[in-house]
Amino acid sequence: KNQNQPGVITKQATMVQGVEIKDGFIQNVNPATGALITPLVPVSTPDQVAEAITIANRTQQTTWSALPLPKRIELLREGVANIEGIREELIATITKEMGKVTAESTDEVDAAIGLKRKWLNMVQEANEDERLGDGTSESVIVRDPLGVVVVISPWNFPAGEIPLLALPALAAGNAVIVKPSEVTPLTGALLTNAIAKALPVGTLQLLQGDGVVGEQLVSSPDVHMVAMTGSSATGKKIMEKCAKNLKRIVLELGGKDPMIVFADADLDKAANEAVLFSLSNAGQVCCAVERIYVEESVKPQFEQKVVEIAKSWKIGNPNDKGVNMGPMVTEMQREKVREQVAKAKECGAKVLYESDAPEKGNFQAITVLSELKQDMLIQTDETFGPVVALATFDGSEEEAVRLANDTEYGLASYVYTGDLEKGGRVARRIRSGQVGINCYSIIKAQPKCPWIGHKQSGFGSHSGMDGFRSFSVPKSLVFTTNAP
Repeated sequence: KNQNQPGVITKQATMVQGVEIKDGFIQNVNPATGALITPLVPVSTPDQVAEAITIANRTQQTTWSALPLPKRIELLREGVANIEGIREELIATITKEMGKVTAESTDEVDAAIGLKRKWLNMVQEANEDERLGDGTSESVIVRDPLGVVVVISPWNFPAGEIPLLALPALAAGNAVIVKPSEVTPLTGALLTNAIAKALPVGTLQLLQGDGVVGEQLVSSPDVHMVAMTGSSATGKKIMEKCAKNLKRIVLELGGKDPMIVFADADLDKAANEAVLFSLSNAGQVCCAVERIYVEESVKPQFEQKVVEIAKSWKIGNPNDKGVNMGPMVTEMQREKVREQVAKAKECGAKVLYESDAPEKGNFQAITVLSELKQDMLIQTDETFGPVVALATFDGSEEEAVRLANDTEYGLASYVYTGDLEKGGRVARRIRSGQVGINCYSIIKAQPKCPWIGHKQSGFGSHSGMDGFRSFSVPKSLVFTTNAP
């Protein structure tokens, strides 16, 4: 293999966000101002990537996996605690690199810090030995680490996703190499290095770059698992690369998440959450509400409520108090959203509201669209932008399920109704990894729930007891007597 030649993944990763690599450095741009962020982050060279993989394998085999599970968990708690020491710097860096408003950056960092308590307890529980016996023999299910796990993290939650993938992988006894998104390299470095300080040298390493680096990591026979959060297109390419060695993968991918609003729902709550979870993080959330189907009989009042709420949102400098939404992460991402909105208008969509937006920076107007049809691009392709997309259905459970499932994706879905039995029936028939009944599922889900995508929204799972066990392989020790 020629490690210096970009492959398919390289082209996809470079083109998706349009991040420039110049003279071996990532050109990291503040999306609110257009200013270059310093210090510039150097791209890891092929030799550095190869060396990191060698170090990871040696450390995993000789040091990290030899530590007892409780000791590994203890060190990981110390690593997460280290994030508290860089809390303010990390919050500011997220906002500077990807444009998230300060309040949202704060929530993200605090959630990462909060993992050190009950969450790590569950990770430990998921990896403990399980004893099985019937009085005549006994079996013990133990969990073996895979070896070296590569974590490829996204730009939209640059501090939140790394620990969700890296900590369970480390707890299982693997060494981990993190490659943050090239859009948010400083955030990824701050968080990864903070955790790594508590661990044996070489257990958790950081590499920087675009798809060239990612492809070298994914293709290496000495990497044993890849955990990635990103687009479905890139996930498919990673899966193809990993197939050669039957490499384990966990992929959290795109979504086109529906929200069903029945006439008997609390319309004020539904309207508020329709806007909130369409526009949070400028709509750049994998489980954002991207398709809203409201029962025809309540369409006028629901649309009026949605527009009133959307008008209350303020766009501007993400550091300013009172601002609800900052810029989109890159100009390329913004143009994709503008194209979808423009095509929807051409195809007959009705614009209920379109806000002003600052001209400087990658700001995109908040847009509320109605009269959307299933074959419109904005109803089929992931938008990942600040659009509240409204359509109607006839009020039947059958039609609600049909429309919700009319997509290649299946990450999350939402059903709003005053009849919980009806909500449960509809939720069971929707093909997605989580369904929130009168709530946003990722916020209200119990910690032991897995985060998983159906259809083209993912492969494997992370989080929850099932997800925690994705980073190890079970092995049965079978004794003809009681196990020692």
